[in-house]
Amino acid sequence: MIECGQQPAAGGRAARVGRYAPVIARVSRRGFTLLEMLLTLALIALLAGALIGGSSALLAEKPPSADDVFWSTVRTARKTALNAEQDLNLRYDEKTKAFQLTPPDGNIQSFPIPVAGSGSDLIVEFLAAQKTGGSILLGGTVVETEPLSGGVTFYADGTCTPFRLQIRVNGGAHIIALDPWTCSPVLTPPKATP
Repeated sequence: MIECGQQPAAGGRAARVGRYAPVIARVSRRGFTLLEMLLTLALIALLAGALIGGSSALLAEKPPSADDVFWSTVRTARKTALNAEQDLNLRYDEKTKAFQLTPPDGNIQSFPIPVAGSGSDLIVEFLAAQKTGGSILLGGTVVETEPLSGGVTFYADGTCTPFRLQIRVNGGAHIIALDPWTCSPVLTPPKATP
């Protein structure tokens, strides 16, 4: 029999609990430890650093590249030709470093390419749609040497002269191929992996 003040022991015997015996009470936890607060602050600082660093690159204004200006000019040329139902001529002016749209009324629209630095060497050439030969190796880059003269035409039906554009900046060159039916970039099939 268990008397008042006794609790059953593990072996089935009653253990006497005295007045000075430690009292085991449930302690409710009402806060965070210092370690938990430091870890939370470290995670917040890490996430804030990543977000600030990543967003600064998004918010920084970069000048448009020659490719960006070209595609903007192509969209404007096609849209203007369709809306006005007139053919437009597109050419590149080497002196002003700008694409120029010339409608039949002669009102020229200019799309300048921002040149990065005073030493930037920018050359833009319209090429035939099919490679006809005449390429050289210039500074480790293959460059075509037979440009179209007189620019290209955007027609009132939304099509354009079949052409490619070669952009050379500070020795590096790349070619942009254009679909003459849609005036959009030519998609290349993905390379097969062995």
